[in-house]
Parts: sequence; C-alpha cells; structure tokens
Amino acid sequence: MQLTKRPSVKPSAPAVAHVPGRPLHPLRFLALFALCFLLLFGLSLAPFVKPAILAFSQMLVKASGAFIGLCGGNAMVEGAVLRDRSTGFAIEMKNGCNAIDVTFLLWSAVLAFPASWKQKAKGILWGTLAIHVVNFVRFVSLFYLGQYNLSLFEFAHAYLWQSLILLDTLVVFWLWAQLVSRSAPAPHAAQ
Repeated sequence: MQLTKRPSVKPSAPAVAHVPGRPLHPLRFLALFALCFLLLFGLSLAPFVKPAILAFSQMLVKASGAFIGLCGGNAMVEGAVLRDRSTGFAIEMKNGCNAIDVTFLLWSAVLAFPASWKQKAKGILWGTLAIHVVNFVRFVSLFYLGQYNLSLFEFAHAYLWQSLILLDTLVVFWLWAQLVSRSAPAPHAAQ
C-alpha cells in the first residue's frame, strides 16, 4: 500500500463579499442594479403611480408640519407646501425632495446584491426607514433655514443636503452589505 499525499488547497480570501454559493460578480451586480433602477424610475413616471407619489409627498409635509407644531413652530400645510404663518416663507416638497429617487437607488442595489430574499426585505425596510428619517430632518431644517438666510438655504438645498442624502443611501447600503456578508457561514475547507 502506497500513501499518497493530497495536495493542500489554500482557500483564497475573496476580494469582495459574497454569500456561499452566490459570489458577487461585479458586472452581474451592475447590470441588475441598472435594470432595477431603470424599472423603478420608469414606474415612478407612470401616470397611475404619480398620484401615489404626490400623496406620499403630502404625507411627508403633514408630518413635518405636525412635528414643527409640536416643537412650538408656526407651520401651515397646504398640500405639498409647508408655510410659516408669520413670515410667509414656504417650501414645497417636489420629486427629488421626497427621497423617492435615492430610495429607488437603495432598492436597486439591495435587489442586485447576492443575498437571501429575507435579507433583501430587511435591507429594503430598514434602509428605506433610515433614508426617510434623514430626509425628514432635511426638510424641517430647510424650512427653518429658509426663513433666516435664503442664500444659505439655496446652498444647503442644492448642494449640502443633496450630497448628505446620497451619502446616507450609500452608507446604508454598505452597512447592510457588510451585515449580509458577515452573517454568511464561512465556507468549509476541503477535507
């Protein structure tokens, strides 16, 4: 009987996070991401979806007005417009301000990432909540900022908050992807 030595196989560390059995292929991820985003964005432009988006924007304005009122502010809600009763300053929640676009960005990334459907559902739910909490703070802060300094309002609205909302979306996705990657069981070494 002759003993043969099995060649040792060193598992290489993956360059990117993956779920066992479903590696992350960057081109596949990008293609799925782009497809999901185009479908979601296209759906948001459909005539039968626009009323739902408008109702969502109005709900955000009502919640902002109620919060401002609870904090002693003097806000009045007129559809998707939040107006200060004493100064007359008003801010309107339009598409792009309601965080629907970055929500679709997050959903597309989560759906394209190799994870279980349960993990994807959790990522979409908690990620959407995180984005909209930040967007709520954004809207309320812009309401107050616009009453005191219009040039600072313009800067914060066009540049600062746009960047922060996008950064929030990227951080939420990154944190979720890290949790998914860490929760995956370690592959067993060949025996």
